Amino acid sequence: MPTEKTELRRSLRARRNALAPEDQRLAADRLASKIIGTRLFLTSRRIACYLPNDGEIDTAPVIERIRRLRKTLYLPVISRLSHDRLWFAESKPKTRLVPNRFGIPEPAVKSRDLIRAQELDLILMPLVGFDDRGNRLGMGGGFYDRSLEFLRHRNHWRKPHLLGIAYDFQRVNGLTADPWDIPLQGVITDQTVYLY
Repeated sequence: MPTEKTELRRSLRARRNALAPEDQRLAADRLASKIIGTRLFLTSRRIACYLPNDGEIDTAPVIERIRRLRKTLYLPVISRLSHDRLWFAESKPKTRLVPNRFGIPEPAVKSRDLIRAQELDLILMPLVGFDDRGNRLGMGGGFYDRSLEFLRHRNHWRKPHLLGIAYDFQRVNGLTADPWDIPLQGVITDQTVYLY
């Protein structure tokens, strides 16, 4: 039986995938310009981003700016042991990428070269939908929530900082947060910077 979140995921993913290539490119450029103007981005050195999949907004212009500003780029890697958490690998222009079990490219590095989320300054996270309270609707796998659950036990949130990135039309009203959901500190879209 489809749930409200299932239906919302389906409709938002369809809308993402229906965008014309030119609209996707323009949105990605606008997104990158907005991100590099935020304080969280400017003060961060170790930044995790992701490679787009399933119509997600293109992160190539963001990644290019991370590298040009001499910040260190990390990409998520699905844990080889638990298979339900993310680790992060430094990614340079010549880093070899291999598809993971979902077909998403990730750095082909040795386990000893992976780091935990705690070692990052900023994570730019994918999402399917978001609301005005920092709630994030992901794909439903829970990878980011499980990988960031340590943040629920902190009284003073230091890092990593969490920003979602998306098309502005992915903003929805009042998502219901589950107990395991980790809220975002903001969402950057091709139109606006939302900080919570």
